[in-house]
Amino acid sequence: MKWGVVILPLALAMGGCASVSEINETLPTMNVISGKKPHEYAQCLAEKLSSSRGALQVERHKDEVRVIVPGKLGSGPAAVFDIEDRSGGSSIKLHERMSNVPLRPWDVRKAATACISG
Repeated sequence: MKWGVVILPLALAMGGCASVSEINETLPTMNVISGKKPHEYAQCLAEKLSSSRGALQVERHKDEVRVIVPGKLGSGPAAVFDIEDRSGGSSIKLHERMSNVPLRPWDVRKAATACISG
């Protein structure tokens, strides 16, 4: 019974919608530099998250790639990667919708870390 009290509000919170701009207003949960170029890092993310998240939305701009990760539960994005080109690699910022919830899914964070150099 106690688990139901914890899980139901958490599931409802995870199902809420958030826009990309709202997610980007949160502090980044990861801010790192990689030796990979933005398109290489985005491709690695797509491969690592394909089984748990499905297709990612990739937006290419001049020197930047934005990767939008869909949520597992409910609609709307769960995370946004802003990947900027820099000499010798890229600068990566990860913004997550559930950044302040300790029980959030960790597949996005694991993929982000694995793709830095791997």
